[in-house]
Amino acid sequence: MEVATAMPLVRCHPYERGSLMIERIRNNRRLQLLLGLLVGICFGFLLQRAGITRYERLLGQLLLQDWTVAKVLLTAVLTGMLGTHILARFGIVRIKEKHGAWGATAVGGLIFGLGFGLLGYCPGTMAGAVGQGSLDALVGGVPGMLLGSWAYTVAYDRLNRTVLQRGPFRHNKLQQLLGWDDWRTIFFVSTLILAFLLTLEAVGW
Repeated sequence: MEVATAMPLVRCHPYERGSLMIERIRNNRRLQLLLGLLVGICFGFLLQRAGITRYERLLGQLLLQDWTVAKVLLTAVLTGMLGTHILARFGIVRIKEKHGAWGATAVGGLIFGLGFGLLGYCPGTMAGAVGQGSLDALVGGVPGMLLGSWAYTVAYDRLNRTVLQRGPFRHNKLQQLLGWDDWRTIFFVSTLILAFLLTLEAVGW
């Protein structure tokens, strides 16, 4: 005679469920593409609503006359920093260090700054401007971005051998440079960002 025994009910901790959900997303290419599309649509919508897909607003930031772009980006840095480290604290995501060098930073900064200064868009805001029908972004931005990407790809091997690896950073993270733990550094950076944003509001910028 067989006796049925009840299997113990194993309850999964909420953080473990979150980790399992992230792992399923990592292993599902179609789901990644779908989530990427949805996040991209939301991101573009928010950029457009904030007004930073408008050339005159971006130009105003470059001329230090309109600080809307800085407010939006610093708010994104603040929420992204807090959210990422909270998720990492509970093991839901893993933060990987990126090894940098002065050579790569100089080349990347020059390319980005030159394009931003000439056209008045960064890649993200340019895509948003194309979506809202801005012809300057469509006619000048898209071909320029494709041409620049092609030129960088062609020149990458030579740049990597001669320039990009020069002057490697001694520290890959601000925490290492300051000698602090993650949360002390986050508190310090968050305080600086909030103080700067409040100052902008106080002076009417």
